[in-house]
Amino acid sequence: MPRIAMLLSGCGNMDGSEIHESVSAIIAIDQKGWESVFTAPDIQQVRTVSFINEITIPPRNALQESARIARGEIQELSLELLNDIDAILIPGGLGAATTLCDFALKGSSCIALPEVELFLRSAHKRKIPIAAMCIAPVLVARCIPGITVTIGTDPETAGKIIEMGCSHVDCLPEKAVKDVKNKIVTTPGYMNAKGPAQVLKGAISLVDLLEELIPVE
Repeated sequence: MPRIAMLLSGCGNMDGSEIHESVSAIIAIDQKGWESVFTAPDIQQVRTVSFINEITIPPRNALQESARIARGEIQELSLELLNDIDAILIPGGLGAATTLCDFALKGSSCIALPEVELFLRSAHKRKIPIAAMCIAPVLVARCIPGITVTIGTDPETAGKIIEMGCSHVDCLPEKAVKDVKNKIVTTPGYMNAKGPAQVLKGAISLVDLLEELIPVE
């Protein structure tokens, strides 16, 4: 049974992992009969806000907050995890662009959190497939130059991906894009989805393409 490491950054679209996207990915993985293995860096979130009025609130820990989505079954991000998984999936949400990397602040000049970059680069070197949703493909593009991804149809974000040395393909929210050579799969999520039904369809498309990249035992 394939085991998919879901890399989270908190709990909620405005400062962590997007909950609808995370749950949609969990459902798509579960429908395959696969196992989700939840992980997050044990660090303070870069941005933490109230979801009622978006006022900044006291900092929270990314691992502790991500455990909410994982129902408590989560482990700190580490390279050792790569020995026991078949693929990686990163939901969107602003945490992917603030905590896991600083794309939200620096655009194409962004840098990734060192432990996240090492994790993704090492996975790519081992030919472990990587999937990403919504804004999270910018993180993968920063860590693995030369790949092809989608964030939907937003020309400004697509242009920044190109500035980082990667290619962008426009994509509908219900679909996904596969880079066979680099074993990368991406879907737009809420970058242009109108609601959770489209997000779920996109997550299912994402996982269907991911299945094609996981070696058959």
